[in-house]
Amino acid sequence: MLNDIFNIMLPNMALGFFIILLLVLSMILPLKFYKYARLISVIGISSAIILLSSVQTEPQYFGFHNSVMSDSYTLLFDFMVLVCGFLVSILSKNLIKTVKRNAYTFHALLLTAVLGAMNIVSANDFLTLFISLEVLGFSTYFLIMVSKGYLSKEAGFKYLITSAVSTGIFLFGVSYMYGICGSLNFNTIYEYISERNYSIIYSVSAIMIILGLISKLAILPFANWIIDVYKGTDSSVLAFLSTIPKLALFGIVCRLLVFPLSNCFELTFVIALLSILTGFWANTFGIRENNVKVILGCSSAANASYALLTASLVSVYNLSTVIFYLICYVFMNLGAFAFLNMYGDKNSMEVSSFKGIYHKNHGLVGAYAICILGLAGIPVTAGFIAKIYLFTAIANSGLVFIPFLIVLLLLTVVALYYYLKILLPLFEKCDKNTDIITLRPLFSQKFVLTVSAILILLLGIFPEKIIELCKFIAYNI
Repeated sequence: MLNDIFNIMLPNMALGFFIILLLVLSMILPLKFYKYARLISVIGISSAIILLSSVQTEPQYFGFHNSVMSDSYTLLFDFMVLVCGFLVSILSKNLIKTVKRNAYTFHALLLTAVLGAMNIVSANDFLTLFISLEVLGFSTYFLIMVSKGYLSKEAGFKYLITSAVSTGIFLFGVSYMYGICGSLNFNTIYEYISERNYSIIYSVSAIMIILGLISKLAILPFANWIIDVYKGTDSSVLAFLSTIPKLALFGIVCRLLVFPLSNCFELTFVIALLSILTGFWANTFGIRENNVKVILGCSSAANASYALLTASLVSVYNLSTVIFYLICYVFMNLGAFAFLNMYGDKNSMEVSSFKGIYHKNHGLVGAYAICILGLAGIPVTAGFIAKIYLFTAIANSGLVFIPFLIVLLLLTVVALYYYLKILLPLFEKCDKNTDIITLRPLFSQKFVLTVSAILILLLGIFPEKIIELCKFIAYNI
């Protein structure tokens, strides 16, 4: 057990220690010390990042009776989850000011969500995966509802209901899988199915398991929650919601598609169809919407659908494409929500309310524009390289998927409309009587926005090293 802890679980245990510390301090410290919650959270995540160097990856390490595992694939996803957690934590300063009494609880929930996400990626059986999903899920419900007001409570409740339904579907699929194979362990299931002809029950089970998992990616038929949740949630929490759960779920979905569920050929076409329908729905709704948060939510669903379609066409090249796409995607979203965070959640999030902001905030709006242009896939940004890489992977997957590629190309062009709808008002000239907001960002907000914009440009101009790393990770999964 000690070997398992030192070889695989030290970063997770560090997060667990700081979660307990935050909860204890929330009960004993006076209200005036609320500012230190964010510092403790940042120290906790930084400690976990440092301790990642202790995790054994070569060869693969299986711990706690093969219930968890570590390799270069899990290490990369854990690192990305922790980096996103670090940036979200420092971005939460404005929110903490409004919920002073719950500052320590908020950061304890954030670290719990990060811990759950790391455990999801490391899971090697369905029991561990289910517990980790619930740890992430319950933390997310309360993070969504942390803001005061009716909208945040409604958002949290709708996310809870959707997640409860999807969890039921996931468990139903797992029960069938256990009935077929007599095990919940991924390796055992893969070996059992590889030696036998799979049945229709196996296909139904695999489809239900994946449907239960992709609900949190806002993939149809579980996509409607994204509208109300994004509209009623604080922008710093949205920076979390659009990155960490997606990294964790893509990490485990890709692993399941490569191993225990790889023999279900029907699953590929089910995922491909749902991805296309989700992309069509998200882009259509984004065109009609005027709330910037909801538009970014539609963008999140659309981008997830593109990556999921590529992941379903299982190959080393496709998997490396998805990993690179996720790396680019999280920084583009973090930058976009960092700008909305400095703009202020109390201000109107309608597109028209951002009119002319560029003329008093040149650098900040410029960095924000880089993030949005990256999401749109404009050249020189990381988003352009990621989409080209993605489309190439689909094109190389066979002629039968060319129609899906054509539809995705059309959807990407359509999406340009709502990205421009976000950007163009920022640069409009205003009358002298128009009251233009002058942004007064905190250092943490400027840091997240600037770092994100710089990384988007660097990954767009010099993507070769990261692409090689992604290929190495995909090859060694």
